[in-house]
Amino acid sequence: MEIQISKIQKEQAWELRHEVMWPNEDFNYIKLKDDASGIHLGLFKDNILISIVTLFIDKEEAQFRKFATLISEQGKGYGSRLLESVFEEAKKHDVKRIWCNARKNKSHFYRKFGLQETDRSFMKNGEAYVIMEKFL
Repeated sequence: MEIQISKIQKEQAWELRHEVMWPNEDFNYIKLKDDASGIHLGLFKDNILISIVTLFIDKEEAQFRKFATLISEQGKGYGSRLLESVFEEAKKHDVKRIWCNARKNKSHFYRKFGLQETDRSFMKNGEAYVIMEKFL
């Protein structure tokens, strides 16, 4: 089994986003207005894209968004490997703070990587989110 993490095109990210995150929504729903300026990373297992994330950098801060792994591949450590690559990429750009809008039911996953819950939370499409951050 060969694992490779590399930058991908936004269109590749869109396909997996739609399949994993919002399969019942129109395809355009998963596109972000800032996708053209994002750094899209993908984890390939035997040349098949199975996990994606997009990093948006703004000076010394970065947000990662639309982190998704094929359901059949979840719980196997691939997302963890991809998230480590996100932090490495952020450090290359001299990012001091990285953050995300985490689904509350997934916050335990992000805590394993040193992200801390802030006091900011919100609801979207019936899903509870909390903003989590880490200082690099």
